[in-house]
Amino acid sequence: MEYKSVRGMDDLLPQDAWIWHDLEAKARREFESSGYSEIRTPILEDTSVFVRGIGETTDIVTKEMFTFQDRKERSLTMRPEGTAPIVRAYIEHALLARSPISRLYYIGPMFRAERPQKGRLRQFFQIGAEVIGSNSPFADIEIIAQVDGLMKSFALKDYKIKLNTLGCKADKAKFAKALKDYLADKSSRLCDDCRARMEKNVLRVLDCKNESCKDVVRESPNVIESLCGGCVEHFEKVKSNIESLGIRFEEAKNLVRGLDYYTGTVFEVTHTALGGQDAIGAGGRYDNLVKDMGGADVGAVGYALGIERMIIALIAEGAHPKDGDIIYIATLGDAAKLEGIKIARSIRHGIESDGLVVLTDAGDTSLKSQLRSADKSKARIVILLGEDELKQGKVAIKDMSGKNPQVMVSFGDVVEEVRKALC
Repeated sequence: MEYKSVRGMDDLLPQDAWIWHDLEAKARREFESSGYSEIRTPILEDTSVFVRGIGETTDIVTKEMFTFQDRKERSLTMRPEGTAPIVRAYIEHALLARSPISRLYYIGPMFRAERPQKGRLRQFFQIGAEVIGSNSPFADIEIIAQVDGLMKSFALKDYKIKLNTLGCKADKAKFAKALKDYLADKSSRLCDDCRARMEKNVLRVLDCKNESCKDVVRESPNVIESLCGGCVEHFEKVKSNIESLGIRFEEAKNLVRGLDYYTGTVFEVTHTALGGQDAIGAGGRYDNLVKDMGGADVGAVGYALGIERMIIALIAEGAHPKDGDIIYIATLGDAAKLEGIKIARSIRHGIESDGLVVLTDAGDTSLKSQLRSADKSKARIVILLGEDELKQGKVAIKDMSGKNPQVMVSFGDVVEEVRKALC
């Protein structure tokens, strides 16, 4: 039998891991320097977390969740998104009692039973952040500025930030009615899914990618016409302050997002490398979710970025791994191998340098084969250690660039000599 990975759940191979490491490291630096703390929720949750949190009429809940019964016939779901589990954890562990505002971030896998295609997998990874406990427009501004900062940190250039608002719960209901009235005599031009959405969740019609549906909603009512004074003021503050930070964005009146919990500010980050499904990340405000799930009445705002989608965009823009310094320790004999491992440990612990790699021979290969391996790995420095060197308590250090002559140094001076050679 030939074993293969489950369709839509891909392996991450060693030659591709560099870009994942780079994104994750940069994201962690951004979050932790901004006072965000990591939270890790389980992959499995009670199904009701998502039905209540995301909305029972959403595509995710009705079509895309991996849901099953365990041995005790409890309904469990593999998390399709990160916000609802984080709100569950926020309530369960009384994080509000620890701080009036919680700044949280996460990095991990999500699962949706979708048809695999470019940028859309059944197991996919997200980087996300949440600010829970604030109704202020400045929380929205902080989150959007952070997203823009991450894009710049990742060296992504051709991205766009699209911005809209759904208003408060009452505004959203008012807008939904206006949209439903507008679509009433146009349903024959909508796809089957959108005709069903008209009855269950009419705002989702605005998010449809079907060309005929996009044509129908092009002249649909603008949500701005349904906003109360407070929501207008909130949105204007968000826009004006983002603009003053030099962050470019465009207003998108039909941007609604596909999750029921969104109210107020919503935004999306897009990139042309993704084609029709061009979102690489999205987020917004969800001021009712904590209360709706049994917690306090506190505002919240957050976002998630799809790692695989960002990688597609980065590679399209020419991203490639940075060259690091490689040191190869070639040894001959068991005693030399053991000393080589000791030297490798002392170099790794003694020299702080991003991308520094110290390799030793893990087999019983000849010195000639090891030197071929060193050449193949493009080692900048080769350290030679055989029986004669062991007796002298020294190693030979060879600079493969030819800039410096080969030198013999004692074991205790290896770290300093390597540091000088790398300068």
